[in-house]
Amino acid sequence: MIKFIFTGIAILFCGCIHAQNIDLSHWKITIPEGKPSSVGPPEILNYESNEMLAPFFYNDPSDQALVFYTYPAESTRNSKYSRTELREQMVPGSNNVNWTFEQGGVMRGTLNVQEVTQNNVGDYHRVIVMQIHGRLTNEQRDLIGEDDNNAPPILKIYWDEGRIRVKTKILKDPEINATDILHESAWGDDKGRNFKEIVGYGKFTLEIRVKKGQMSVTLNDDEQFLYKGIDMDRWGVFENYFKAGNYFQSRDEGSSAKVKYYDLKVYH
Repeated sequence: MIKFIFTGIAILFCGCIHAQNIDLSHWKITIPEGKPSSVGPPEILNYESNEMLAPFFYNDPSDQALVFYTYPAESTRNSKYSRTELREQMVPGSNNVNWTFEQGGVMRGTLNVQEVTQNNVGDYHRVIVMQIHGRLTNEQRDLIGEDDNNAPPILKIYWDEGRIRVKTKILKDPEINATDILHESAWGDDKGRNFKEIVGYGKFTLEIRVKKGQMSVTLNDDEQFLYKGIDMDRWGVFENYFKAGNYFQSRDEGSSAKVKYYDLKVYH
């Protein structure tokens, strides 16, 4: 059993493991059907017998990998793209307990992009395979007059033409005040960075490490991107949660992607 301790809350992961080393007891899955539809713990633990999930989220019996399949269909409220993606839930069944950079966290996964379609000029469609998403507390949401708790994703990791591309958020005004910084419009996108290694359709391992004022992304225990400075320092105002799976970046008719996870672990 893995023990997680957060602000006085002890969380025990139960060992409900199906596809190799992936414990789903603290994850919710969203699929591109319904409005779209989501399944969290404890129901997600029986995903193998869930007919709604079966086309999108299933085991590959040849290697016991967990397959995430997505095509353009329904999207979540703040996106135009579809996903078959896990969302971390520190308290099973609830989105209301999350973590800050000061508390920190690690997500490590081994995966590959098994299939992905191409657009009409021959470029492969992009897939986001890991994220750290921001979240407003209820008090922050009410302070700025929003109607949901959505905050920007501080980290998106893409499979892009066989390379792993990392994008993060940066402040448009580093001296912005403590209230205005909560608005999504306060944050822009950095230029993005590609790892040198080309992973193609092969397996690769990603590790994300977060601590106060700092975030790192490492590919195959070798190349690493390190982020620190004013943007990371001030991101500490937000709560966060990890995401993993297949967030497909296309609305093209007939497009789709399959991502396979062989291992996925989170530590706090």
